[in-house]
Amino acid sequence: MTYYYEKKFQGTLEEAKQKVSEELKKEGFGILTEIDAKETLRKKLGCSFEELKPYWILGACNPEFAHKALFTEEKIGLFLPCNIIVYENKDSEIIISTINPSEAMSMIDNEQLVFIAKEAEQKLKFVIHNC
Repeated sequence: MTYYYEKKFQGTLEEAKQKVSEELKKEGFGILTEIDAKETLRKKLGCSFEELKPYWILGACNPEFAHKALFTEEKIGLFLPCNIIVYENKDSEIIISTINPSEAMSMIDNEQLVFIAKEAEQKLKFVIHNC
């Protein structure tokens, strides 16, 4: 089993971010954080990253799943929010990718968490599929 799901997006990076946001909303998720990795690295390290293509990390959260998960596993916050990346690859293609919650949670020995992760996985797969 792979730790992510991804899809090539036909459009611009901004259109991809907008589409991801719309599809997440349909599945009960919101975007808590948006990180422009290229700009953040430029600011923090004080140099330009001309070779780094645009790369966004979106922190998505479904409050219902987060609530269930926090009651099921106290330290699950280490895995929240679910990250989705929107980036331009070396071939100048726009890629949308998300974590596979079931795979990520498989390292935690908590059977109840498996069911929550499966639900979240299905919704995130729909998001990727519909982008």
